[in-house]
Amino acid sequence: MMELGLIKIAEDSDFQHFRRIIDNHDDWELNYARDDTKVWTKCVPGIDFKMVKLVTVFDDVSPNVMYDVLHDPEYRRVWDKHMIEAHDIGYLNPNNDIGYYAMSCPVPLKNRDFVLQRSWLDMGTEQIIMNHSVNHKDYSEKPNYVRGISYITGYLIRPKGNSGCFVGYASQTDPKGTLPSWMVNKVTTIFAPKFHGSRPRIAVQCSKDADSSSTDEPMPFSCVPGIRFSFKFFSKSRRKSKKLDEAANACKPASDAKGKQKKGK
Repeated sequence: MMELGLIKIAEDSDFQHFRRIIDNHDDWELNYARDDTKVWTKCVPGIDFKMVKLVTVFDDVSPNVMYDVLHDPEYRRVWDKHMIEAHDIGYLNPNNDIGYYAMSCPVPLKNRDFVLQRSWLDMGTEQIIMNHSVNHKDYSEKPNYVRGISYITGYLIRPKGNSGCFVGYASQTDPKGTLPSWMVNKVTTIFAPKFHGSRPRIAVQCSKDADSSSTDEPMPFSCVPGIRFSFKFFSKSRRKSKKLDEAANACKPASDAKGKQKKGK
């Protein structure tokens, strides 16, 4: 397992760890199931924020094309409407790089940014892209941003049927700031299934890129969709805090249960 804050080349055991996250459902709570799409969450000891996992199937998109589209830096601007800035910091080797990513958040929240090491592996019959937050001496926290943390975020892609692919996504991310952890946990489970709604748009782009997509210019890092889902929901649901309080989950910290944490920026 990749260590938070540490920059090092990912090993086979690190990819195997992520593979187990996707494939092993023990101790996971199933929150959503519709057609080929399922969403689970899991409490992790010592961390207030739940890990979220999603799996789905694209019947008419090959795994290689899906992998290429997830690597496409230009198309990222189409599906990532919250991106403010994204650039490479440096490469460790052909399968590991460091990148900076800044994203917009709705009022009253401050914008978030991340410094991430991304690692990827293409085994032919299986592809993995994953990231975790790292420390970099040239990228200290900025005054107008809250520095978020990705404990682990990634995708696993496999063939499915004659021409389709299976996609597994998992993330455990802390947006930092003063957002109550129970709220982030709750809204992530609500909005993670919206990946299912993005299937047609992704499939169309995959179809367009079937002959032209290339991994020669990999996307500098994977996104952290769970955070975007949370901020989007928070923006639309500030008036529904009482209902959200009632929906607080088992991972809700004692300080949140007593209402001591305030909505923050």
